[in-house]
Amino acid sequence: MTLPIGARLGPYEIVAQAGAGGMGEVYRARDIRLDRTVAIKILPAYLSAMPESKQRFEREARAISSLQHPNICTLYDIGSEDGTDYLVMEYLEGETLADRLAKGPLPPEQVLSYGVEIAEGLEKAHRTGVVHRDLKPGNIMLTKSGAKLMDFGLAKTTVAAPPASGLTATLASPHASQPLTAEGMVVGTFQYMSPEQVEGKEADARSDIFALGAVLYEMATGKRAFPGKSQASVVAAVLALEPKPISTIQPMSPPALDRVVKGCLAKDPDERWQTAHDVKLQLEWIAEGGSQAGIPAPVSARRRMSQNVAWATAAVCLLAAVAFAVAWWLRAPSLRRPVRVSILAPENNAFKPFDLAISPDGSKLAFVATDAAGKSQLWVRPLESLSAQPLAETQGASLPFWSADSRSLGFFADGKMKRVEASGGALQVLADAPTPRGGAWSAEGVILFAPSAGEPLYRVPATGGSPAPVTTLDTKKGDVSHRWPCFLPDGRHFVFMVRRGGATPSTVNAPLQEEGDLGTYAASLDAKEKVFVVNSPRRTLYAPGYLLFVRGNNLMAQRFDEKHLRLAGEPTPVAEQVAMDATFNAAYSVSDNGTLVVHSGGLAASSVVTWYDRGGKSAGSLASDNFNVIRLAPDDRRLAASIYDTSGGEDIWLFDLVRGVRTRFTFDPALDDDPVWSPDGNSMVFDSNRGGTYGIYQKLSNGAQKEELAFTDPATKFPSSWSHDGKYVLFDRLDPQRKLKTDVWVLPMFGDHKAFPLVATEFNEQYGEFSPDGRWVAYVSNESGRDEVYAVAFPNPAARFQISAGGGSNPLWRGNELFYTDADNKIMAVDLVARGDSLEIATPHALWQPRLTNTSPPYTVTADGKRFLANELPLQSTGHLTVVFNWDAGLKQ
Repeated sequence: MTLPIGARLGPYEIVAQAGAGGMGEVYRARDIRLDRTVAIKILPAYLSAMPESKQRFEREARAISSLQHPNICTLYDIGSEDGTDYLVMEYLEGETLADRLAKGPLPPEQVLSYGVEIAEGLEKAHRTGVVHRDLKPGNIMLTKSGAKLMDFGLAKTTVAAPPASGLTATLASPHASQPLTAEGMVVGTFQYMSPEQVEGKEADARSDIFALGAVLYEMATGKRAFPGKSQASVVAAVLALEPKPISTIQPMSPPALDRVVKGCLAKDPDERWQTAHDVKLQLEWIAEGGSQAGIPAPVSARRRMSQNVAWATAAVCLLAAVAFAVAWWLRAPSLRRPVRVSILAPENNAFKPFDLAISPDGSKLAFVATDAAGKSQLWVRPLESLSAQPLAETQGASLPFWSADSRSLGFFADGKMKRVEASGGALQVLADAPTPRGGAWSAEGVILFAPSAGEPLYRVPATGGSPAPVTTLDTKKGDVSHRWPCFLPDGRHFVFMVRRGGATPSTVNAPLQEEGDLGTYAASLDAKEKVFVVNSPRRTLYAPGYLLFVRGNNLMAQRFDEKHLRLAGEPTPVAEQVAMDATFNAAYSVSDNGTLVVHSGGLAASSVVTWYDRGGKSAGSLASDNFNVIRLAPDDRRLAASIYDTSGGEDIWLFDLVRGVRTRFTFDPALDDDPVWSPDGNSMVFDSNRGGTYGIYQKLSNGAQKEELAFTDPATKFPSSWSHDGKYVLFDRLDPQRKLKTDVWVLPMFGDHKAFPLVATEFNEQYGEFSPDGRWVAYVSNESGRDEVYAVAFPNPAARFQISAGGGSNPLWRGNELFYTDADNKIMAVDLVARGDSLEIATPHALWQPRLTNTSPPYTVTADGKRFLANELPLQSTGHLTVVFNWDAGLKQ
């Protein structure tokens, strides 16, 4: 929030805003008691609600309060006013060292003078037991009285020997019970962080010495000691490279300064200057040495000539050495090493493994996380930051993807494709996407997306508009789905996955060069033809010069000729045990500048089916697996469930709830889904794409006979309910001829099985559910702008009533009670009584809030309405994400 001029925080009156940073806003204020100008730093409300941010703010107050020194900004007071936490500090007039360096390097005498003062401030902090851990030009103020250290928000007050560790660090916000720095946690600013901090080891006073060396180097040269175009290159430089000597950039600088800075920047902490006091003494010695320490004494003309020849010879040798070094660098990029760090989910949240995307410029990570209540939301985390921020109004988000300029995000939620600025703001709905399978955003402002599991790819302007098909399903070859698009650099061509009927374990690992049931193809926005690229069972992504794809559980990279749309060379593994799901997705993302993000784990159980009573009390779990749709039989003795398998297929299984026996019900390698019981429990209908398009099949529930095709047409369809007289089955029909709108249709289970629409408008209608007497159908529509539950008379839909009021989906009817889920995934119940052609609707009330998956329906209810089986997300966190900087370095050796 921004405080208005004249606002009061205790005895302090706000005069003007002085600045803002990642951890607070700073204001110039007047202490009305002492009539003096002070600086007030407040913690923004959105950070105040985050325990780790508030803890860091409080840590800064404790750290500064123990430090009284002329070269450290003084803390006067702390307070809290109406939920606003603030620090009152000395008001400093001047400019930050960062602002000064924007004008160029400092004169040698100022480098030494300010260097001594910075070292004295650090010396005081270290002797008091405080390590700054974020020393940088932006945290140093240059005033008339000298340099002053500021911003101790990352300071720690205990010093421990740094533990051994590998090249894996954890970028995470600590829990409230943990210190703000722990082993494996990276804190600070990359350009000034010591190697041990980059590697996630414990920071001590010698880490500040390293940062001091980087600051001195920048003051003397006007250049950063460890430059880089990306965080990855900066990290690699900090770990492996030595900066150019100061004297080669600023020949008039004191030669001894090179020795001091080199001692500060030693990679091994034991090889550095061990205290800030040592550095201060060295800088004072150089300053006192005058010309003897920095400027050569006058020499004779003959000696100058001799020196000129020597310098010319040295210059030629230096140029030759530089040329050799550059050539060696290009031929030996082992110096540019892959660096791996781990990122944990926000506190009390778990990652959704397949909902992640690294920005094209490699600076930000977007991901979806789910809290303990089962609510999921889109988050954005700058990789240089220790914390992620949730994006408002993105509940239920999935499959995020970035704009080419790394400023905006596309994602899917509520059956729609939407966009939002990465910094937050208003959402924009772009298109319908009932069951999405990925999106991509070109630099020309075109979004390519797969709106449904059984559709081709569509395009839509990033500003919104009417979707238009780009690809065409080749039914002669058995195409049933085009999905997971990824643009190539020209913004016109793209790669995508073609799914054909019947992927089996044998075709999943078919030869790369042979066209199979799951393959990556290349195509163009302005041409319908597609070109086979590689046989791969999962999503393929492009990175400059390479295609990344999955073989087995390994992520592979292979050189790609984007001009001729073909692979070259041999594939090389770059990550192992990549998580995969049954939509043929894989949990990884790659930037344009060498940063890779991976979630490991193979195809793990994605949900658990749990028993609950009406009050939300758990009665134990039934099973953990990759459950999709679950439905109880009318007698409550059996459960039908569609479950994804490791080959990418989906089958229906039956659970005998009395005997505890699990039996496979369908065996086709295609996708069999949405089981619906007949009212007597003796039969079942389900959908399957085994014929090249989704048809509705029927089979006896005892498995005695093979399933028979009950109905098919060119549209995708999903059965949802069977009338209690056994005469009709409701199904959702998604017709590409109607711009991907979903309607509720009726299939007669007698005669010629001629289906007809029940509710078909310009809006999306789905999830039809018969009332027990068969006279009403509950369904979901987005006609109001969001999903709500309605009821319509059957078979003549003349009478219609809205049931839910705060968002609703997944209706299930039991007796005179209708259950549904609201916008927060709470299980709702409402009593309904039919009076002729009218419905008496009571006030809906919430039962409890499980951690429901985004399947439909994600729960099922016993016949008496007293017990529930909920398809829930696992309670445990899904682990961490691995970020690999310079992932391609090893490939270029």
